[in-house]
Parts: sequence; structure tokens; C-alpha cells
Amino acid sequence: MKDPRSKNLAELLVNYSTKIKKGEKVMISAIDTAAFPLVEDLIESIAAKGGIPFVTLNTQSIQRKIYANADDTMLEILRETELAKAKMMDAYIGIRALDNKYEMSDIPQEKMMNVMNKYRKDISDEIVGNTKWCGLAFPTAGFAQASEMSIEAFEEFFFKVCTLDYSKMDRAMDSMVTLMEKTDKVRILGPGKTDLTFSIKGLPPIKCAGEYNIPDGEIFTAPIKDSVNGIIEYNTPSIYLGTKFENITLTFKDGKIVDFTGSNQDKLDEIFNIDEGARFVGEFAIGVNPYITKPMINILFDEKIAGSIHFTPGKAYDECDNGNSSAIHWDLVLIQTPEYGGGELYFDDVLIRKDGLFTLPELDVLNPENLK
Repeated sequence: MKDPRSKNLAELLVNYSTKIKKGEKVMISAIDTAAFPLVEDLIESIAAKGGIPFVTLNTQSIQRKIYANADDTMLEILRETELAKAKMMDAYIGIRALDNKYEMSDIPQEKMMNVMNKYRKDISDEIVGNTKWCGLAFPTAGFAQASEMSIEAFEEFFFKVCTLDYSKMDRAMDSMVTLMEKTDKVRILGPGKTDLTFSIKGLPPIKCAGEYNIPDGEIFTAPIKDSVNGIIEYNTPSIYLGTKFENITLTFKDGKIVDFTGSNQDKLDEIFNIDEGARFVGEFAIGVNPYITKPMINILFDEKIAGSIHFTPGKAYDECDNGNSSAIHWDLVLIQTPEYGGGELYFDDVLIRKDGLFTLPELDVLNPENLK
């Protein structure tokens, strides 16, 4: 028997997130079998709107074999074929139902970097830049285990956080957008040595309230590329290219990462030396989802943690382009709630958030109790 919550989620993705219209071509890309029931519901919902659904199904185990054995010729053919398909689409919905986040961990880092540079980067740029896109992580036993929850409890949490009232969240974000449009200097203080400053003057703030990711709940912009100075110590683990990283600390001078430390230092070296843009930042964002309060070791959730920020080495988004280009876009998260050491966020020397709660009256609508 199908879970009715899956049908509700499919309708949210089709009617709200991507706003599918008659005649639009929609690619549904799903990784691993737990996502297949949602794929079926998406096909029906897209067809009901008069859209044309297309489906790409894959598994982590198959992807792992391809990536482990792909040479440059194979990657070029994959890039050409996948890019041709992406260019034909009006919308893209990506679903990851991953049981093992470490499935790619034993593939050499240089091979994964090659996959990104010669295969995945151009396809990702096409999807993000030229389609109505939305991505989500789907609940699995492995995901529940990583979150230290039972499968039943995790599924209940997942559907609650994914189908909250995003239109209400969207309206509440207007006050932050107005403030960010007037802001020049940002300062972030946090646990350890975190003391970071940069400018966002003239770069547009973008609301993310259920259109790009599910779950959602962030307002992002970008720093002026050469304006970043100071140190940031991230307190949220991150899995990137199949490897788990912890305790990452970045030191900036005039926008550039001049020092970096953390677990798996050798792999950090490879990531931050992949190209020039990997040493600069392409995104600064503020997380506000009231139901996400702790790391789940899944970036689609962790970057929306209420009371967090993420500060992202690598490529800037087209919607807020600060001129930085890179093969990477690595969302690294700093949580500023008391449970994670607290912290302060300043706009033009005015305190706007302390220990994860907004302090200005006009931003109170974004505090967790007002978004639930």
C-alpha cells in the first residue's frame, strides 16, 4: 500500500517547487530503490499537470562501479549524452535515497575529482542555470541510523519537515531580504577562533523556501570575492565525495583561503587545490528551518539548521554571482545555537542574531517558534 505522504510530497514538488506547466519536459533522476515509489507519484502528478515526465534511475553501487572504472573517454561520452538530455528539459527533480553515504569512500580522491571536472560539473551547471530544479534526500534505514532515529520516527520527521508551510516561510523571509539588501559588512563570531568579516554589498539575497531543495529554509547571498578576512571553525561534520570531514578550520586573507586544517588533511589538500576558485567563497547563507535542529550528516538538511550559517568554498550561483568559478561548491556549516557553542551574527556592526535566535524585532518572524 502506498504511503499517502509520498503523494503529498510529489504534489508539493510538482505544484509548488517546480511549478510544472502543460507541455514542460521534466527529468526525474532517482538514486536507489527506496525512491522509486515517489518517482511513481511524481510521474502521475506531472502528467496531471500536462507535463511530460522522463526518468533516470540509478543506484549507488552502479555509480560506484562506473566512477571507479571510468577513463577520460568514457567520462566525455557520459558528459555529452547527459548534457544533451539536460538541455532538452524544462525542469529537473533529483532524489537521493542513500543507505550508505560512504559508498564512494574507497574510490581514490583524484579519480572522484576527475569525475567532477570532466563529467558532473557541466551537467550540474546546465541544470542549475537553465532549468527549474529541486533536489531532495529520501528516507532510508541508513539515513535514519545516521540521524540516530528509528525508521518510523525518522519518516515522521522527514515528511513533517518536507511538507511544512513553505509559503508562510517565504513571506517571513522578506524582512531578512530587505535587511540584507541594505547591508555592507557582515561579521560572524562563534566557538573557538571564529571571527570572520566580509562584505555582501550589492549582491542580491535569495530566498529559498521550498523551490530549490526539499527540505528548505535558507536565505543566501555571496561575499564580495576579495572581502573575506579572518577565521571560521565549522562545527558540523560534512561528507564530501564519499569522505567524512570534521573540525574544518579555514583562514582567509583578502578573500582567499590561505590555511586550512581538519580531519583527512591529505584529501582537504586535493579539494582546495583542484582549481583557483576552490580557495574562494561562492555563497553565504543563513539557515532557518525550525524542524532541523541538529546535524544529520546530509547537507540538504544540515545547511537549513535553524540558527546556523553556511559559508561555501567554490562556485557561486548564477542568481548571486560574485565572479567565483570552481569545480567544487562545498557547503560547510557552522551552528550558533547554545548546544553547539553559541555565536553572534552582525550586519554593519548591529547584532542581528545571538545564540541562534534573531534579536531584531523585524526578524522575529524567522525564529523557530514563529515558523512552525
